Amino acid sequence: MERKEKEQTYLDSIFEKYLKARKIFKNKEVLRHSYTPKELPHRREQIEALAHILVPVLRGETPSNVFVYGKTGTGKTVTVKFVTEELKKISRKYNIPVDVIYLNCEIVDTQYRVLANIVNHFKHESGFEVPLVGWPTDEVYTKLKEVIDAKERFVIIVLDEIDKLIKKSGDDILYSLTRINTELRNAKVSIIGISNDLKFKEYLDPRVLSSLSEEEVVFPPYDANQLRDILMQRAQEAFYPDVLDEAVVPLCAALAAREHGDARRALDLLRVSGEIAEREGASKVTEKHVWKAQEKIEQDTMEEVIKTLPLHSKILLYAIVLLDENGDLPANTGDVYSVYKELCDYMDIEPLTQRRVSDLINELDMLGIINAKVVSKGRYGRTKEIRLNVTPYKVKNIYRFDYSLQPLLTINIVTQRRLF
Repeated sequence: MERKEKEQTYLDSIFEKYLKARKIFKNKEVLRHSYTPKELPHRREQIEALAHILVPVLRGETPSNVFVYGKTGTGKTVTVKFVTEELKKISRKYNIPVDVIYLNCEIVDTQYRVLANIVNHFKHESGFEVPLVGWPTDEVYTKLKEVIDAKERFVIIVLDEIDKLIKKSGDDILYSLTRINTELRNAKVSIIGISNDLKFKEYLDPRVLSSLSEEEVVFPPYDANQLRDILMQRAQEAFYPDVLDEAVVPLCAALAAREHGDARRALDLLRVSGEIAEREGASKVTEKHVWKAQEKIEQDTMEEVIKTLPLHSKILLYAIVLLDENGDLPANTGDVYSVYKELCDYMDIEPLTQRRVSDLINELDMLGIINAKVVSKGRYGRTKEIRLNVTPYKVKNIYRFDYSLQPLLTINIVTQRRLF
């Protein structure tokens, strides 16, 4: 009993300490990716382009479908949300019924889920809800047409990260949605597709591509000065006065500008810097906190990349981990392939060919998980020298929580390229 009381007193003192420390954040949510600000610096051209495309709604006409693209963190999603929210406001003023349905295709990544989510957007009006599994797809599509066409209105469907949907489920859903207006009597539907992968267009049927890309809006990367303006605007709402050292925002902007002008990265840096300062009980956020935030974000990003690797890439990475622990790095592709093959045998998995594994090595190199440098061996030709860019401990710690990979953790190299 006495021990529990001591533990409780200790916990109370920790929370009391944080409560008494100077508050850093006034509204941390302002720095989240999901937040839509009242103004969007340096996106006037894109805002006006989207507004021009959607303005026919206010004249009772169907707007064109539009494809929005640009690299990660260039303001695509927030701009689309900003413009469609403004459209909804002004349409209410003129009694024009407009529904905007936003779907993140990283989550809603099948034809069935897209159709079901659209139907369920109207469930309070229709009194009907489609289960997220179980119906024939054509029945869901029929229900979708029924609920949308229940009255005169404009429906704008935003498919964010549309490339994820196409790569997983094909373009049948886009073929249907871009032609749905020919099957409706009352409602009018428009599609906004958002992507940071231009190559995904190669997966589209030419007819779908021409329908989806009636209009295109391009989002270029931000430069360091533009990122600084964005951060200054958000910082005024996010932080209490005088808690940010004057060098913090420019440093966050400069670091994010190196990441192809990624505003999301800049916002994450600023937010995590503040969180670290708060955790340390500091009265101000300084450059030191920004550098710590940079390191933490890079570690978190690498962990997420490793977690989402395909199975054979994970096995291949573990082969490189074992070679590293045995002091056998740098290793060549043949050495890595030998260990990879034994790991596959151990897990009763059919190994890939050495040529395919060589491609996977290149992919791991591009992701920054390993370094695969081509070196000349003189008359013996050229070979890859493979090194690990993350610690074996980090990889093992990630694999520890993946049930399918746990058997690998019992394996060690006892002699070069022999496992037990």
